[in-house]
Amino acid sequence: MNIKPYLLIIPGVGTIVLLMGSALYVVVVQSFGMSDGTSATLEYWNAMLNDVILWRSVGYSLRTSFLGTLGAVMFAYPIALWLQKEIPAKPAIIGLLRAPMFVPGLVAAFLLMNVIAYHGIFNESLMMLGVIDKPLRLANDEFGWSIVVLQIWKNLPFALILITGAIASIRTDLMDAALDLGASRWSRFWNVVFPLTIPALQATSILIFIGALGDFSFAAVAGSRSSYSLAMLMNITALQYYEWENSAVIAMVIMLLAGLSAVVLTLLTQPFATRKKPIVKWEDAK
Repeated sequence: MNIKPYLLIIPGVGTIVLLMGSALYVVVVQSFGMSDGTSATLEYWNAMLNDVILWRSVGYSLRTSFLGTLGAVMFAYPIALWLQKEIPAKPAIIGLLRAPMFVPGLVAAFLLMNVIAYHGIFNESLMMLGVIDKPLRLANDEFGWSIVVLQIWKNLPFALILITGAIASIRTDLMDAALDLGASRWSRFWNVVFPLTIPALQATSILIFIGALGDFSFAAVAGSRSSYSLAMLMNITALQYYEWENSAVIAMVIMLLAGLSAVVLTLLTQPFATRKKPIVKWEDAK
């Protein structure tokens, strides 16, 4: 009996499609007010899209998610390049860098609050050293820097795994050729390492950004008290005001932003992987 190969993936894919599809169906139906069997309406969409609080939450979530993603990637590259060298206690260092992956988000938020609180470890240390005269307001700040720091700390190990693997897969003869041609360290990174790791960068950025965009635990503990993240706004709208249709609209906004961000991040980084330089002829180089 010959079984078509694509039939073998039906059990796994079918289960995923059923679970995700049913949840998505409920959200879409609820956002258009059809959960009780009534006809579709744009009432809830109009109400939420004209709500100033929603757009404030969109700006807050996009800002903290983008900066958190950018910070995680920017820290990951130099650390990943450093880990390519032979350094003492390398396994222990890698294990320490991956430690945040095993700390739940809510626990990490409370740990950070103890560090950056008004009378926390960071402020008390600066005051003891005489750097500042009074504590700085770092926790629950309006801009969302505490969320950005948390996102970087939490997502850095994940970025390191993908980017380190991409750098390790680069052929050594390419790096040796660049070195023989007199390329500086920065030139080797910008013209060899960075373009060849763009696929890993894209996957890392998209996954971290989408996860940060829908994060609830960090925003609930360390977030601003004057602005809500989208996840917090959705939770408050549903559980405190019992406006489930409006909450479904917010959920749809989060999903639409996540899909749009994946496209934007891909378009922004793809030119670096395909950029070309003019060929210099040997006669012209003399």
